[in-house]
Amino acid sequence: MRQGECVDIAAIPRVESDDFSDHLQEARGRGVRLAQLFGRRTPDGGVMLYAFVANDNVGMVDVCCSQLVRSDSRPLQYPSITAHWPAAQAFEREIAEQYGVHPLGHPWLKPLRYHATDDGSPAPWGPFDRKKPIPGDYPFYRVDGEEVHEVAVGPVHAGVIEPGHFRFQCHGEEVLHLEIALGYQHRGAEPLLLHRNATRSAIVAETVAGDASVGHALAYCTALEALAGAKVSIRAHAIRGIALELERLANHVGDLGALCNDVAFLPGASFLGRLRGEFLNLTLEICGNRFGRNLLRPGGVLFDIPADLSDKLRKRLEGLQPEVLKVLDMMFEQSSVLARFEGTGVLSQEQAEEIGLVGPAARASGCMRDVRHDHAYGVYQFSHIPVAIETTGDVYARAVVRWLEVQRSLEFLLELLGNKPAGKTFEAMSPLRANSMAFGLSETWRGEAMHVAFTDDTGKLAFVKVKDPSIHNWLGLALALRGVQISDFPLCNKSFNLSYAGHDL
Repeated sequence: MRQGECVDIAAIPRVESDDFSDHLQEARGRGVRLAQLFGRRTPDGGVMLYAFVANDNVGMVDVCCSQLVRSDSRPLQYPSITAHWPAAQAFEREIAEQYGVHPLGHPWLKPLRYHATDDGSPAPWGPFDRKKPIPGDYPFYRVDGEEVHEVAVGPVHAGVIEPGHFRFQCHGEEVLHLEIALGYQHRGAEPLLLHRNATRSAIVAETVAGDASVGHALAYCTALEALAGAKVSIRAHAIRGIALELERLANHVGDLGALCNDVAFLPGASFLGRLRGEFLNLTLEICGNRFGRNLLRPGGVLFDIPADLSDKLRKRLEGLQPEVLKVLDMMFEQSSVLARFEGTGVLSQEQAEEIGLVGPAARASGCMRDVRHDHAYGVYQFSHIPVAIETTGDVYARAVVRWLEVQRSLEFLLELLGNKPAGKTFEAMSPLRANSMAFGLSETWRGEAMHVAFTDDTGKLAFVKVKDPSIHNWLGLALALRGVQISDFPLCNKSFNLSYAGHDL
């Protein structure tokens, strides 16, 4: 499939559960990557597993499924994919805790979001009951040895940020191992996306990860429009692209300022913090909200960018462009900044490929991976943005990728605002096609978001599965900390800047 297409659920190829892992391992040998893996409860009490494997070279996604049937003689289980393809580790842990399915041979089977049972038993779990407290302690990995000590951070943090727990095993100042335990929010976002009113559900999609409102709304709208066979105008696609790149600019500039703050380069932190607000205010000019809320809806966009506003936005960007680039040039010329960035928190390309990293973190390790290029849709089919790549895989590389993407997003916006296509901005969709499946992909500023939507035999939404890029990348942060001084954790953490909310669906 390509994104924007719709297929009958019955047409999705089925693989026997005992062969499911081997089937995906064979696909991996063809150079593809695992984009999504999840379970869905079947009427007979079993579970249907769905795998989405992205072939970025040709812009296609291969989809298959495998049915796990409940019986008295055999529990719900299948041979683990993670044992051969580490990129599946978080997906399989989620399936285990949601449906009580046991991936046999999983090397790190412990809760992804829901915490352990009283006896610390790692698996399998049954469906989570939100009315009951979560007993027991999370089964953290521990390193024993002389002078090895443990440092626990969170889940309540000194800064006003979301909850997450970080458990370090250290020898002196050196981090031997970091384990990250999330899942303190349990928001129940996915069931809320099933509302019969597409406008109501799109509001939820915008809040999956609040700082990536446009990115998640775009993926969700793409999936629903495919199910409805809607033809969105190129003008609406252009406005969506403008909003997505403004969101990228605001967050990349803000992250670069935060990295300056973490290495005590306060001029960069101050200038870039202010400039982040300038880009957020440009989105405010378009739709009345700095984070792009209420702009994207299935069928198009709710706000146009008329010629006078387009000229105003373009002039403000032309004024901001040299200022942003001057500050970033100053930042990357500072020896004190480079000394902290270079060689800190290194992830090799081999590691990034193995664990399925996405977004700027993947591109900083040399992975040529960007939805706007590989699975181009909407305005990106006509206006191309070069993929920003670095190879050293350290904090410096992750900062440079953001630096390059800031420049290229600015160029994209200036070009598009000066030459917007004509057409309607919104058109109500037809009813959704029954017994069908479609998905939407978007390159949020963190990386690839994916929304998969299924309908029932009446054409109503029956199941939606959301993937935030952070589910791929949290393990990357943990690996990047090995051998690093614990005092560099804030710097490494900010260089990834992952979402807790997007993970804790």
